[in-house]
Amino acid sequence: MDGPVTGTGVADGPVPSGPDDGPVRFGPEAVPVVRADPGAVLLDELRSTLARFVVLPSPHALDAVTLWVAATHGQPAWQHAPRLAVVGPAKRCGKSRLLDIVTETVHDPLITVNASLPAVFRSITEDPPTLLVDEADTLFGTSKAAERNEELRGVLNAGHQRNRPAVRMVGNGPDMRPGKFPTFAMAALAGIGDLPDTIMDRSVVVRMRRRAPGESVQPFRSALNTKPLHDLRDRVADWLRPLLPKAVGTLPAMPVTDHAADTWEPLVIVADLAGGHWPATARAACAAMCAHEAGLDDDGDGAKIRILQDIRTVFTALGDPPALATATLLAQLRALEEAPWAEFGVSGLTARGLQLLLKDFGVSSSNIRFPDSRQAKGFVRNDLLDPWRRYCPEPAPLQAEGDSAA
Repeated sequence: MDGPVTGTGVADGPVPSGPDDGPVRFGPEAVPVVRADPGAVLLDELRSTLARFVVLPSPHALDAVTLWVAATHGQPAWQHAPRLAVVGPAKRCGKSRLLDIVTETVHDPLITVNASLPAVFRSITEDPPTLLVDEADTLFGTSKAAERNEELRGVLNAGHQRNRPAVRMVGNGPDMRPGKFPTFAMAALAGIGDLPDTIMDRSVVVRMRRRAPGESVQPFRSALNTKPLHDLRDRVADWLRPLLPKAVGTLPAMPVTDHAADTWEPLVIVADLAGGHWPATARAACAAMCAHEAGLDDDGDGAKIRILQDIRTVFTALGDPPALATATLLAQLRALEEAPWAEFGVSGLTARGLQLLLKDFGVSSSNIRFPDSRQAKGFVRNDLLDPWRRYCPEPAPLQAEGDSAA
C-alpha cells in the first residue's frame, strides 16, 4: 500500500487498531484497514525531514538522498558503496547544509578532512563508517591540490567496491611488511564544481542550486535539531539492520546498467525492502538522474555566474526578446566591454563553450523559429529566468531622492 492508511479520511497519524487487526469501525460501517509498510513510513519521514532543512534541486534528488542516507545503515550487505557527490556551480547553494543533515542521520559519520589517511584506514572495518568530505573542491580543484591528495582519491575510488584493500608497509625496521587495509565505505563529498571523473562516475550526483526568492528552509541548530535527527537515524537503523540477511545477494531489477547500476543498487534494494511507493520512486529517480548525468562534460572554468549576468545584460539591451539566436548572443557577448568573452579560449567564446558554461544551470540551446521566418539555434529567455533569480538577482531599485522611507 502506498502512503498512509486508507478508508479513514485522515492523511497522517497513528493507525487505529482493533482485535486481531480486523475491521475497525469509523462510523456506522466497519472499514478494513490496510497498514502502511513501516519501512516506507520511515523513509517518508526521513524525506520530509531533509526537505525541512534543505531545498534539493528536484523531487528525484530528494528521493535519492533519502535512500542514500538509509543505505549507509546497511553497508555490510552491499557489494558497492555508492558515493554521494553534492556539487554546485557557486557558493551558497546549500551543499554544506545538506552535509550537516546527512552527518546527523548516516551510520557512524567520519569527517575525513581533518583526519590523517592512516586514521581513515584504521577506522574502516567490516561495519564501516560513512566518510564525509566537505569543500572537496579544495582537495581536488587544482592539479597541485589533487596531487597532494592523490592517496585520499585512491581510497575513495577503491572503496566503491568490496575487496579492494590498500596495501601499506607496517611495522618498524626489519619487521616491516606489507599490510592490507580495507577501503570499502560509503562516502559523501560536497564541493563547488564537479569532482574528479573517477569519483563522479561512482556517485549519486546531486547538483545543488542557490535558493530562489520565496524558497525557505528551517534553520539548523545543533542544540535543537541534533537529538531528533539522531532519533530518526536510530529508528532507520533499527528497521534496516534485521533485514540485511535478506538483502545480501539480492539482485534487483535496475533501470540502468554498468557503473550506474552498481552505484544505485543499494538504494534500490533499500527501496524494495521498504515497500509502498518506494520501489517505483527509487527506480524513477535512478533513471532520471542517471540520464541527466549521461554525456555531461566537465567545463573546468570559473565563469558560470559571469556568463549568466552578461547574457541578461544582452537580453536587456536588446529589449528582452523572447529568444535570441546563438550567433547573435555570441556576437553581443564578445562585444561587451571589460567582458572576457572575446578572448575566451583560443578564438573567443564559441557556441560549444557557451553550452558548457550553461549546462549546470539546466539551460541549453534549441531550434527556434524567429518572427522573420528564419530558423536557427538559440536560447529562450524563459529558460534563463530561474537561473537569473537564483544566481544573479536584480539589485534592489535605488530610492529616488525625496521618496518616503516608508
